[in-house]
Amino acid sequence: MEIFVQQLINGITLGSIYGLIAIGYTMVYGIIGMINFAHGDVFMVGAFLALIAFLALVAIGVTAVPLALFLVLLIAMALTSLYGWTVERLAYRPLRHSFRLAPLISAIGMSIVLQNYVQIAQGARVKPLPPLIQGGYTLIDNDVFIVRLSNVQILVVVTTLALMAVFSWVIARTRLGRDMRACEQDLKMASLVGVDVDRTISLTFVIGAALAAVAGIMTLLYYGVIDFYIGFVAGVKAFTAAVLGGIGSLPGAMLGGLLIGLIETFWSAYFSSEYKDVAAFSILIIVLIFLPTGILGRPEIEKV
Repeated sequence: MEIFVQQLINGITLGSIYGLIAIGYTMVYGIIGMINFAHGDVFMVGAFLALIAFLALVAIGVTAVPLALFLVLLIAMALTSLYGWTVERLAYRPLRHSFRLAPLISAIGMSIVLQNYVQIAQGARVKPLPPLIQGGYTLIDNDVFIVRLSNVQILVVVTTLALMAVFSWVIARTRLGRDMRACEQDLKMASLVGVDVDRTISLTFVIGAALAAVAGIMTLLYYGVIDFYIGFVAGVKAFTAAVLGGIGSLPGAMLGGLLIGLIETFWSAYFSSEYKDVAAFSILIIVLIFLPTGILGRPEIEKV
């Protein structure tokens, strides 16, 4: 029972990170019907920008952890948003009316460019960060196994829930949200009724990149190490989460992220950590056999 509770906590924490990244995939697909395969590397860039910002703030004497975290969050989200905007302008906008495979190839190329750019700029070695948030709470202590809930895990989950609440409000209540929903239904008709389609798509990439930056910060704080390759691994997991939950559905992206996180942690605890990825992808295959659109996905209706 104690192992189950501990892995449940670990799985929710990991799934929250996957869910934040998966939102970026599902937002882009929902509006333009294409997968942004550079999104995982945008997440990686966000983690490196957060690390650089931490070191820069320490160098200028900012040592208060809450203030440093707040400033790093703002800096990383702002700079990573620029990367998301650049990906849209270079890899997607020029090819938006081309055949569907062209933007996909372009996004994969952008992913490779970002990976190699960070590898050259920061080196291929693992970059560590000393623990900034320590402590936690002991939930169960029975001399055999101790169940701990760390403050970092609380921060990850609370931050994810807060961002989901804010983002849901933006989608439901703001002009930008209405424009996004209009573009999701029909780009051409949205432009005819006055929606700035180019601006809306660019802002979608910017928001997705900002959320990926938050996930990068959470990963840096949670694991304490990053490298240039984490974007590929996390990107594949987050894309799997988006498909599992229902590509194009924001609640589905979050649900898929939580499921992938829970599957990985429970499989690692009760079976073998070497095959946790096999378990996650096997569950995805089984779900898609019976639910081709994912758990919360909606069937795609072809417009004529």
